[in-house]
Amino acid sequence: MQDIKNPILSVGSQVYTADGKLIAEYYRENRSPVEYKAISPYLIDALVSTEDVRFYSHGGVDYFSFFTSMISTAKGDRRGASTITQQLAKNLYATRKKTSAGLLSHIPVIKTIIFKCKEWLTAYKLEHVYSKEDILTLYLNTVPFGSNSFGIKTASLRFFNKMPDAVTPAEAATLIGMLKATSTYNPINNPDKATDRRNTVLSQMLKNKKLTQDVYDASIKAPLGLNLSYVENNSQGDSYIRQAVERWLKKWCTDNNYDLYEDGLKIYTTIDSKLQLYAEQAVAQKMKMLQKRFDDLWGKKNPWRDSKGNEIKDFVLKAEQRLPVYSVLDKKFHGDTVQIKQYFEKKKHMKVFTWHGERDTVFSSVDSIKYYTRILNAGMMTIEPSTGKIKVWVGGIDHHYFRYDHVNQAKRQAGSTFKPFAYVTAIDNGMCPCDKFTDKPVSIKYNDGGKDQYWAPNNADFKFTGQEMSLRWAMGKSVNSITAQVTEKVGWAKIVEYAHRIGIESPLKSVPSVALGSNDVSVFEMVRAYSTFLNRGQKIDPLLVTKITDQDGNVLQEFTLKSEQVLSEETAWLMLYMFRGGMEEPGGTSLALWEYPDLFKKDNQIGGKTGTSSNYVDGWYMGITKDLVTGIWVGADDRSVHFTTSETGEGSHTALPIFGAFMTKVYDDPNSGYTYGPFPKPWSKITKQYDCPSPRLSDSTATDSLVMPVDTSGTISKPIEKPENEPGG
Repeated sequence: MQDIKNPILSVGSQVYTADGKLIAEYYRENRSPVEYKAISPYLIDALVSTEDVRFYSHGGVDYFSFFTSMISTAKGDRRGASTITQQLAKNLYATRKKTSAGLLSHIPVIKTIIFKCKEWLTAYKLEHVYSKEDILTLYLNTVPFGSNSFGIKTASLRFFNKMPDAVTPAEAATLIGMLKATSTYNPINNPDKATDRRNTVLSQMLKNKKLTQDVYDASIKAPLGLNLSYVENNSQGDSYIRQAVERWLKKWCTDNNYDLYEDGLKIYTTIDSKLQLYAEQAVAQKMKMLQKRFDDLWGKKNPWRDSKGNEIKDFVLKAEQRLPVYSVLDKKFHGDTVQIKQYFEKKKHMKVFTWHGERDTVFSSVDSIKYYTRILNAGMMTIEPSTGKIKVWVGGIDHHYFRYDHVNQAKRQAGSTFKPFAYVTAIDNGMCPCDKFTDKPVSIKYNDGGKDQYWAPNNADFKFTGQEMSLRWAMGKSVNSITAQVTEKVGWAKIVEYAHRIGIESPLKSVPSVALGSNDVSVFEMVRAYSTFLNRGQKIDPLLVTKITDQDGNVLQEFTLKSEQVLSEETAWLMLYMFRGGMEEPGGTSLALWEYPDLFKKDNQIGGKTGTSSNYVDGWYMGITKDLVTGIWVGADDRSVHFTTSETGEGSHTALPIFGAFMTKVYDDPNSGYTYGPFPKPWSKITKQYDCPSPRLSDSTATDSLVMPVDTSGTISKPIEKPENEPGG
């Protein structure tokens, strides 16, 4: 009886880093209770008329309704028979939870009987302890309205910007109508269905004499009248990691019948609190500088441009039309674009994100669209391939203002960070790092939709040197023409096969340009795939959570690394050698890392690959050390917004500096757990030639972009100037 008198609505779950620091919680903060007297009688009447018309006359279970529903179900007209009290019992005490049932609950028919009996017993207890008003109040304070919104106060504020005692009959009917199916009858997403359901509720209220005919007639003709201006403060300490953990555990929770928001779980992640802090600091430091560079570049000009550099005139209008509120306004104003425009141009006070902290301002919705479209964002992930543990997860620059996760939700063109999949295909099929190709114009014939097409890629500087280059030099310098020749030799379908084998899960269009990064992929996928090279050719399923316990510390689940050998150890090691070419070969696209001299102490080795999509829309850097693989993407959320020159927009100038700043912080901390050092020695016998000599400045084959002098001992010296990179490099 004590649990009936003192119901616990829910117990939130907690999320910890690998080193035991609490970083997030899940709980129903927006379950904001109100007293009975603060609830409109219209809401009470709508609820009782629709859900439980004999509520005031039964003692918790309505046997008449139960037996008539059984007869209806037998006739094929399935309808519910649970009273409001029974529904409250389920909401408060989870009578249908796996944890509240015994062994007999595994027998289908017996299970239903057991659950029903528990509901009935609990409902009787509720009716014995609480008054009818108390039961209605408890119910309306706990019932879900979808999207993690619980309680009538939250719902009335969210949809009508009104407290529950101020809603009209039509608004009350809309809210109560949602309870039948919160997604189907959501007035934002499905206004027509919500209106039909509202009118059904109003009809029930009229039938039960809770509305006069005049009020009914006026209410049924009224528009939905949504007011979506209310902003909830329900972040609950939200973060990209918190959301990532929730997505990662979604299937586990469903399979095991757990609710992160109510079951008091303790979740232990793989995130390293120190590395996470260093990553967030590096992102903030470099993105602040990049944003200033971007703003200086565009000034007061609008940066949304088509492929030819022309401003997209209807950009803002289309952005408005993509907002959920637009369809509501369109229905409210019957398609009157003048009134819709007035709504979007109305000024109001708001807080906006800046790199100098939140700023109070007066913006219209149009102003807000223009402001936020110009802001650059980033995604960053670091993994320890040997254990599969994700150490860093930075989904964006500020979760409060930018909820979209740029690690595994966003997918963008990978540019030249995809080139290594062409080279690993070549090496795994007979070639070696020292094999040479000539930097020359290439035209590849292929069939697209039954028609013959020709693809002729340019190099970054639109020049072809005519030089012979080793595969290592070509990948290190990111030469498009040689990558195209490798693609033609091994087959673009084969490259797609290897990319999927190594860790890319997104669908890839099999075209000659595949190796230049023409497909969209996520940071998560790229980090996973690159980890295969450092992990001796074993593809891993990255771990974000290692263990889940209940409130008392009892282990509910432990997660272990799953791996699969997809490359030979020789091929994997040779690829690490290839990646070092970005730092060690003349014109290597990773040479900008020399601006971070602390990275190269104690014979430390770093491999990596830059990437830039066409028109400098996406900037990438994939960095590899002896212990870690890090992937970074930088760009604007809208692809029509981007830098315009290689000096400002290439991956070597946008994403690479974040990696440099991050790893410098990691190495400068003696307690980070990660130290300087060379890449691992070969794990097995290397049968292919790989130690091919690098060209020197004095060689007749050297080009203007050879900026990495090599002394007679073969030691790499600091470059005398920055390398020339290319879009896609």
